[in-house]
Amino acid sequence: MYLVGDIGNSEVKVCLVNSKKIIIKRINFTSNNMSLKKIKNNLSSLNGYYSNIDKILFCSVVPKVFRLIKLFLKTKINIRCFEIKDLNLSSFLKIKVKYKQVGSDRIANSISLVKNKKNFIIIDLGTATTFDVLIDKNYVGGIIAPGIKISLNTLSDNATLIPKINLKKINKVIGKDTKSAVRSGFFWGYAGLIDNIINLIKKETRKSFKVIITGGFSKLIKNPIKTNVVEDKNITLKGLIKTLELIK
Repeated sequence: MYLVGDIGNSEVKVCLVNSKKIIIKRINFTSNNMSLKKIKNNLSSLNGYYSNIDKILFCSVVPKVFRLIKLFLKTKINIRCFEIKDLNLSSFLKIKVKYKQVGSDRIANSISLVKNKKNFIIIDLGTATTFDVLIDKNYVGGIIAPGIKISLNTLSDNATLIPKINLKKINKVIGKDTKSAVRSGFFWGYAGLIDNIINLIKKETRKSFKVIITGGFSKLIKNPIKTNVVEDKNITLKGLIKTLELIK
């Protein structure tokens, strides 16, 4: 049995995986205001499983939270808690950029796809909107744009007359009031941003790509995108599960 986890800026996802690499338990909780007590409470459903866990692997973009989770797990099980960058990933993925500056979640996303023969663009609509480019199993780089939620909050926080809004699917471009105008700007604006960056990547590389979309806003934003995309909400966890074989 294995334990894998994805520690993001907004959310922590922890999964228990059986010997057949199938997820049998999922735990999600927010990553803000993290403490050992909060970790203990959220992972309480793992009590009774620890003695059967052989490997632990996380990807983390929040070092403080990962340190706390490692500290907690140390009280439960005498097995090293690996972060994906602790491992030699060269047998899976050739990273052609500054390794330390690539987010661990983006590495996990890429590893989930490397056994395929196609080139990929992976779009993650999370705290940031990221694009990662895989060509012939090589991670060649990416793009980081502002995240949708952060941008929405920043706009309403800094513009007195713009209220907090929830983004949702719309059919018309021209808004008839402030809320519908903001929704249009973000819904169609991010769809346009994504299509444009995909086209620029294709033009610069002179390659064709399969496009994968993930993250909290992927279900909403995949619809107005003109490019053919495939949604995969579990791409990060799939990459972590695949990487488990590197832990001996």
